[in-house]
Amino acid sequence: MPTAPSPALPTPPPEIRANQHIYSDYFDEQFVWQLDKHILQLLDRVWFRSELVGFDDYPQRNNPDRPLIFASNHSGMAFPWDAMVALSHLWRTLPDLRDLPRPLSAPMLSQSALMNPFLIRNFWKRCGCVDATTLNFETMMYYNDHNLMLYPEGVPGIGKGFNRKYQFQRLATSIIRLGIQHRTDIVPFYTINGEYLNPYTYSWDWVNNLSKKIGIPFIPIGPIILMVLLQPWFFYMAYPAKLTFVLGTRIKPYELTDKRHDELTRAEYEALSNQVRAQMQAEMDAAVRRHGQHPYRWKEMWQRMRENRRYFPFFLPFAWPALFTEFERQYSQNPQGNISLNLTSPGAWLRMIWRNPFTLSFFIPLLGWIPIAIRGYKGHKLGSKPNS
Repeated sequence: MPTAPSPALPTPPPEIRANQHIYSDYFDEQFVWQLDKHILQLLDRVWFRSELVGFDDYPQRNNPDRPLIFASNHSGMAFPWDAMVALSHLWRTLPDLRDLPRPLSAPMLSQSALMNPFLIRNFWKRCGCVDATTLNFETMMYYNDHNLMLYPEGVPGIGKGFNRKYQFQRLATSIIRLGIQHRTDIVPFYTINGEYLNPYTYSWDWVNNLSKKIGIPFIPIGPIILMVLLQPWFFYMAYPAKLTFVLGTRIKPYELTDKRHDELTRAEYEALSNQVRAQMQAEMDAAVRRHGQHPYRWKEMWQRMRENRRYFPFFLPFAWPALFTEFERQYSQNPQGNISLNLTSPGAWLRMIWRNPFTLSFFIPLLGWIPIAIRGYKGHKLGSKPNS
C-alpha cells in the first residue's frame, strides 16, 4: 500500500502534511489487480485492443524525489474507458509499479455513485484516482510511490463534442506551475481513436450547465441519447474503438522560463500553457495521421471475438453491468480471497443477473432510470461541491 514520502525529502508545508491522507484513503491495489485480471484484460483484448506506441523506452524521473507528470488529451463525449484501459495496460506491462501513474480525476466522477461504472461506489478512488483539486495536486507532488497522470483539459475536454475531436482545449496552468516548482518533467501521451468511443455526439454549454447540477459533467446529444433512455446501460457503454496511446516528447517546464514559479504572473503562466498546448497539439495531429485513420479495425475485432468466443457475451457492452456487479459482490465479500466469475461456463451471465437482480434495471426502458437514480444519488447532495 502507498506510504508517506521518504524522510529524506524536504518537509511539506503544514496544509500538505494535513492532506496526505489522500495517498491511501481509498486506493486498493488488490482491487485493481483483481479487476484487471478478471475483467479489464478481457475487455481490452477483444473490445478495445489497446496498443502502446513509444513506451518501450519507458520514461524515468528526471528528479528522483518527485513524480513525473503524465498528461493526455481527453476523449470527447465518452465515459472514461480510455483512462481505464491505458492504466490497466500499463499496470500489467510495467515491471516496476512505481513507474505507474496515479490519476488526478475530475471530482465530479466521484461525487455520486452514478458516475462510477455500473454504480460501484468509490470505483475511481479505489483504483487510485484522487480528486483533481489544487490542494490535492500539490499534495501528490510530495508522493513518491507512483508517478502522476492527469488530463489538463479538465471537464471541458470530455464534453467538447465530436465537432472538436482531437482539439486540445485550454490546459490548466497548474501543471506548468508545479512542474516548474518541483523541477519535474511533463510526459505527454496521446489517446488516439478514443474520440470514437462515442462518435457523432455534440454538446451545448447550457445543457451541460444544467446536467452538472445533478452530478453529470455533460450530456452527449446525438444518436446515443435515445438508447440511453431506452436501455440505461448505454450510459456506460463504448463503441469498439481501437485505443492507441502514443508517447510524446518530454516537456521540461522549468527550462521554458528563467523565473521562479512564484515570480511568474498569471499572464506568463497562460503564455507558457499555450506554448505547451501548441506543442502537444502538433504531436497529437501527427499521431492521428498515423494511427487514427481507421479507428475501429473491424476485421481485427471480429478475429478477436472469434478467438475469445468461449467468453461470450462478456466482452460485449450489454453484459458489462452484470459482470462488474458480480465482481463487486464477490470482492466485497472476500477482498483477500479468490474471485471466481466462471466466464466460460454455460449460463454464467444469467446466473450473475440472478445473483444481482438490480442489474435488470439497466435493461428496463425509461422506468429503469428510477431505481438507478435512487441508488446512484443515495447519500449525495445535488449541487454540493466535493471535498478536497
